[in-house]
Amino acid sequence: MKAGKLRDNLIAQAEAARLSKADLAGPEGLEAALPALAARSAVPVSVEVHDVGRLDPTTEAIAYFVVSEALTNVAKHSGAQHAEVVVTADGEQLTATVTDDGVGGADPASGTGLTGLRQRVTAVDGTLDVTSPEGGPTALTATLPLRTGRSLR
Repeated sequence: MKAGKLRDNLIAQAEAARLSKADLAGPEGLEAALPALAARSAVPVSVEVHDVGRLDPTTEAIAYFVVSEALTNVAKHSGAQHAEVVVTADGEQLTATVTDDGVGGADPASGTGLTGLRQRVTAVDGTLDVTSPEGGPTALTATLPLRTGRSLR
């Protein structure tokens, strides 16, 4: 990776970390943080967060970062007119899905963005699935195990 691109990626990650800490600080956690994140997106985004409540800080931070990076990718690469974020929890896992109506063709094997997301998610025994046929749409789904006994509820 070229030095300039590496520097830009590090700056973007630092900014996401700073924003996630501020956005996740309130009592609503992801339920407030993700709409705030979507409001800053260059592409219009609808957000649905269903009864997630407060989770352990690691799970919240990873989910926030995944959605943040996915929305950045939508704005930079997809040509989308709209994106959607849906987050649910079922007592055992949190699922965060970001879809867009763009051109598709996202390849997890090329570039560093999707690889970095996969590494973050798998570090906590989660999964990251990307479906992005040429012509679109693209759907990115992160599934993270809930770490019982560590939630902020």
